[in-house]
Amino acid sequence: MRSPITCHVLNTSTGRPAQGVVIKLQQYEETEGNAFLFNPIAEGKTDSDGRCTDLLPPTTSTETENLLKPGLYKMIFRTKEYFDSQSVKTFYPWVEITFELSDLTEHYHVPLLISPYGFTTYRGS
Repeated sequence: MRSPITCHVLNTSTGRPAQGVVIKLQQYEETEGNAFLFNPIAEGKTDSDGRCTDLLPPTTSTETENLLKPGLYKMIFRTKEYFDSQSVKTFYPWVEITFELSDLTEHYHVPLLISPYGFTTYRGS
């Protein structure tokens, strides 16, 4: 069993894992009008390997269906604090990645590659 959503942050300017990046997980809530409302559901921090594997409690696929629902989610990575701890200036104070959970029996892994002036992501496994 593992958290149904995990992530990994690598600092591409040093080639090293990004330890201590604060991550916030939010869930989209449908609202009247055009408002984009995301509610916080979890918070974590990357470990010495740049991974956050305990964002949500470890669950079986049945338990995941009780914990989450299909829909839009957002991970916010607080990159400025990380780069400040490295005494490095950065252009992006945080990175927001919005993604969709469609099949709750799958594991969702969100890797993030960061540098002081850029970032990229992809669907991990």
